[in-house]
Amino acid sequence: MRIIVVCGAGASSTFVAHRLRRSAAARGLTIDARPTSTSQLAADLVDADVLLVGAHLAGQLDELRRLAAAASVPVAILPENAATGDGGAALDLALGSVGAAS
Repeated sequence: MRIIVVCGAGASSTFVAHRLRRSAAARGLTIDARPTSTSQLAADLVDADVLLVGAHLAGQLDELRRLAAAASVPVAILPENAATGDGGAALDLALGSVGAAS
């Protein structure tokens, strides 16, 4: 499963992607979680299974959903504390989004 995590500049998405990988490994799952910035998002959505959007990007959600829809990628909004948690909630969100799109 390829998960794209987007934030404005790519910094907080790096923390979330790391926590996603760690949480997946603890569950025995193999994922490819990649951080990106809004400026690189269109290119990074190629072959993605789900897009996780930082809560602070709510004002850009329509545009992010449009880009994701063009790539047939489901979108989920991360909770405010996604960069500080253990990654389990974000992983559950990603897995649920992919399951809902199937």
